[in-house]
Amino acid sequence: MTYIGIRHVDRFHGLPVHTPAFPAASLPGPQTVAWRLECAYDEDSDFTTLWGRFVDTVDTTRVRALVIGPWWNDDYTPFDPVMELLVESAPLFPALRGLFLADVVSEECEVSWLRMCDITPVLEALPSLEEFGVRGCGQEGLALRPLRHEALRFESGGLPGTLVRAVAGSELPALERLELWFGSTWYGGDATIEDVRPVLSGGSFPRLRHLGLQNSEFQDEIAGAVASAPVVAQLESLALSMGTLSDTGGEALLNGQPLNHLSLLDLRHHYLTGPVLERIRTSCAPAVVEGGEAEEDYADPDDEDDEPERYVAVGE
Repeated sequence: MTYIGIRHVDRFHGLPVHTPAFPAASLPGPQTVAWRLECAYDEDSDFTTLWGRFVDTVDTTRVRALVIGPWWNDDYTPFDPVMELLVESAPLFPALRGLFLADVVSEECEVSWLRMCDITPVLEALPSLEEFGVRGCGQEGLALRPLRHEALRFESGGLPGTLVRAVAGSELPALERLELWFGSTWYGGDATIEDVRPVLSGGSFPRLRHLGLQNSEFQDEIAGAVASAPVVAQLESLALSMGTLSDTGGEALLNGQPLNHLSLLDLRHHYLTGPVLERIRTSCAPAVVEGGEAEEDYADPDDEDDEPERYVAVGE
């Protein structure tokens, strides 16, 4: 089965990701790549020093996309100082249209350990962003206040309900893509289907074309709500992947509104039986349905009383 989950982005905002080393003999054109800044483990300089070298070396007025990787070089540190640098330096980046925070994989730090913060000031300082993504969990400080913006993507192993409600309460008239990875209750993922319903109404997101409600322990409830959600009619693609979707949710999709106007329905990492998945493929044609084989229920082979469990793709 194809792995889906947390991985480094190799392209962002339509540009190849480039990680510079300073000093550098040569660098690509500022507008031709998405610049990825990261601190190497155990190196002497900290992120503040790296940031200073970057803005002193690269013409930031032409930078279109920026990716922030690991910002610590020894012990994990909070994201707050990095956020403050981004806010203070916002005037240096008039052409910035894409920003991805915490491009970190499990070998560097588990997503649930990332010490995030309220990232609203970054979005407020950069109102011209067209694409924005962030990884992190609510139990480690990831938060958002309602705001007006154009592009949001939250990759989390435990997305707090407060953040989902903030998205639902934001003014996003130009938003075209929205992805929410809900994660596990073990890691602060306390959002519920009621938090999602305002998103499904479609009223606040008139230009939304892609919706991802993913990585959820209540994926069947999401599928049931999507089956009659007004927002679906305006979508070009829909992702219900990475979660615990079973035949219960699959039947809800089959009995709900047509989905064959979509170009893509992403159901990867699921618990659907083969016949139900095939019926979904048939009913959605000519839309492409990505599914693959079902995940296996987990049960401790040494514990006869252990009930099988289903898991999301990204938790810890």
